[in-house]
Amino acid sequence: MVTAIHNLQLISNGQITPGKAVLISNGKITDVIQETAIPADAVKHNLNGAYLAPGFIDLQIYGSGGKLFAGSPSVAALQQLENDLLNQGTTGFFATIGTNTNEIVEGGIQAAKDYRKTCKGNFWGLHLEGPYLNPIKKGAHPEKYIKKATLAEVKGWVESAQGEIKMITIAPELQDQEVIDYLYAQGIIISSGHSNATYAQGKAFLNKPIPAVTHLFNAMPQMHHREPGYIPAIFEERPYTSIVADGNHVDFAMIRLAKRELGDKLFLITDAVTAATEGTYQHQLVGDKYVMPDGTLSGSSLTMLKAVENCVKQVRIPLAEAVNMASLYPAQLAKQTTKGQIQKGFDAELAIFTADFEVVGTYINGHFLTKTT
Repeated sequence: MVTAIHNLQLISNGQITPGKAVLISNGKITDVIQETAIPADAVKHNLNGAYLAPGFIDLQIYGSGGKLFAGSPSVAALQQLENDLLNQGTTGFFATIGTNTNEIVEGGIQAAKDYRKTCKGNFWGLHLEGPYLNPIKKGAHPEKYIKKATLAEVKGWVESAQGEIKMITIAPELQDQEVIDYLYAQGIIISSGHSNATYAQGKAFLNKPIPAVTHLFNAMPQMHHREPGYIPAIFEERPYTSIVADGNHVDFAMIRLAKRELGDKLFLITDAVTAATEGTYQHQLVGDKYVMPDGTLSGSSLTMLKAVENCVKQVRIPLAEAVNMASLYPAQLAKQTTKGQIQKGFDAELAIFTADFEVVGTYINGHFLTKTT
C-alpha cells in the first residue's frame, strides 16, 4: 500500500517547496512528486496546507511527563519519553544521564537494553553527560560524582551496554588519550562539554578526533580579548555543536553569533528535564526553566519545535534552516544517513506542524500518529 501525503508545504534540506506530494510505503519514502502526479491507487493524506518536515532529532533530553529517566532510569521512563516526544514531532532521541552514581548509570544501561525489545522506534540509545567532566565547570552536576575516566570503567560500561551508549560528553583536557581513542574506535560520539579547555587545548582535540561540543556557551570558559579561551577554538575548528535555544541558557544574540560562525554545524537540543523531588537532580520549574533547589540553572522546558520557533522568531534564522538544525545536522552527527531529509529512499519519519508552530501529527516507521492532548 502506498500513502500519498499531499496539500502541504514541504520543508527539507533548507528549502520550503509547495505543490509536492510525498509517497511512502513500508516505512520508507518511495518518491517526492508533483501533487498532480499522485497515483490513482494511493491512499491520500491531506495536510490542509500544513508544513511537512523531517522528524526532529534530540540528542540530549533527560526525562518527560514527571518521569526523570536521568534520575530514576526505568523502562517506564523511556516509554514516557518515547510517547511524549512522538507527540511533539521528535522521531529520534538520545535519553541522557547526567553525572551520577555508577548504580544510576548502570541502571540506565539495563533499562535501555530492556526497552529496546518493545520501543516504538524513536529511542536511539543513551547519551552519558558525565561523569568525566571538569569540576571547575560543573554547572548543575554534583562535584562528588565527577571523576576522571579509567579505561577499565569505560570499557565495562560500553561492553555491558551492547551498543546502547551512542554519545558521551566528557572534558577532554582531563582524560587520558587511551580513553578517547577507545571511545572513538567504538563509534561512540565523543562530545566536549563541562570543559575548562584553553584555546590551544581546543585546537588540539576538536575534530582530532572529538567531533562535537555540548551546549555551546554553557559550562565553558568565557571569551576574553587577551585570553581567548575555548569558544574561539570551537568557532575556528567547527565541530558539530549543540545549543539550547530557550533564551535562558543562552541569549538569542549569542545564538545569532554562533550561527554566523558555525553555520551547518550548529544544531538544536532541548536539554529538557521534568520535575523531580528525589535523587541527585531535584529539578524545580520556575517560570519556563528548571533550576536545582539552590537556584542553579539545570534544564529546559523546551520542545524541539519550540526551539525551532525561537530560532525563527528570536534569532531570525529562516524556518527551513532552523528545521535543518533540528533534524538534518543532528542526523549527520549521529551518522543516520537515511534520516533528517525528505527524499526518496529516506525513512518515513516526519513531523507535521502549522504556521503557528503547533504539531498536528508525526510519522514514525511510515505510520501516522495524530497528536494527542
